[in-house]
Amino acid sequence: MSSVKAMAKDHLSAIKAAEDDAALEDIRVSLLGKKGTISELMKTLGKMSPEERQEKGPLYNGLRSAVADAIAARKQDFHEAALDARLVSEKIDVTLPVRPQGQGTIHPITQVTDEITAIFADMGFAVAEGPDIETDYYNFTALNFPEGHPAREMHDTFYMTPDEAGARKVLRTHTSPVQIRTLQAQKPPVRVIIPGRTYRCDSDQTHTPMFHQVEGLAIDKSTTMGELKWTLEQFCKAFFEVEQVQMRFRPSFFPFTEPSMEVDIRCDRSGGELKIGQGDDWMEILGCGMVHPNVLRNVDLDPDVYQGWAFGMGIDRLAMLKYGIPDLRDFFAADLRWLRHYGFAALEMPNLATGLSR
Repeated sequence: MSSVKAMAKDHLSAIKAAEDDAALEDIRVSLLGKKGTISELMKTLGKMSPEERQEKGPLYNGLRSAVADAIAARKQDFHEAALDARLVSEKIDVTLPVRPQGQGTIHPITQVTDEITAIFADMGFAVAEGPDIETDYYNFTALNFPEGHPAREMHDTFYMTPDEAGARKVLRTHTSPVQIRTLQAQKPPVRVIIPGRTYRCDSDQTHTPMFHQVEGLAIDKSTTMGELKWTLEQFCKAFFEVEQVQMRFRPSFFPFTEPSMEVDIRCDRSGGELKIGQGDDWMEILGCGMVHPNVLRNVDLDPDVYQGWAFGMGIDRLAMLKYGIPDLRDFFAADLRWLRHYGFAALEMPNLATGLSR
């Protein structure tokens, strides 16, 4: 018995003295391996008499269990020490300031969308949204597009694969379908703006297959063209951050408005810089008009009782004009250098009180 206790003391001391996993593994193999000291000792039990086995068995099994437990405990010590060392080496001091090169920036499209939203929210407009994939009814029919209209053709519209009934959905070509969805869900008075993505088959320096639009819609019993003109004038002054703007309204045609107009704003292009509200040049910025009676009928509104106006403009183009961005395609190029140059600080939300832009 004394020899077993001495062996246990020696083995446990060796285990405690092991300095790493490799040394501990060598000890485990030498003691508990197939030909280890304790394993060989256990084999002698089979050659003993029953009386000897009854006496030696518990001692040998106890020795093996004590050694195995000590090895497991020492291995756990190594694991915890390694974890502590890793935590120390990989720690982050959260009290340090954020590194400037690690700060994200807001994309100009997001910035301009927020600016537009802030301006119209101050005028009492809510924000409405709708799906990017639309039915032919919402994208065309309900908006008074006749059959055979060029806007329905494949060269201008992204059509989806026909369903079992042969109907084809489309990637919306404008945000106007949300006008229909809004008027179906909400009775007048309605004052909403509708920012969102739109899609058309076109790509060059000033056009991309996917772009952004914002539409405005006001429906009530007494809306007038004068209100539309005043709203657009106030928007342009606030957005371009100038005190005065001069606008002209030219007759045009849109299926969903009657009368329809395109709006130009006075500007100066001299010196390689665009100046809004001065000069002798004119630049088209948006389209607008009074909501067509057929559109009102399609949402079960009596055009003899209700009337309204709508406008639409390209968010991407507004961003190009305000911030001097020459090529529309750069908006979608995912170039971090471009975004760092044109991007906006993430925490500087546009508002009319402190100024829209930096």
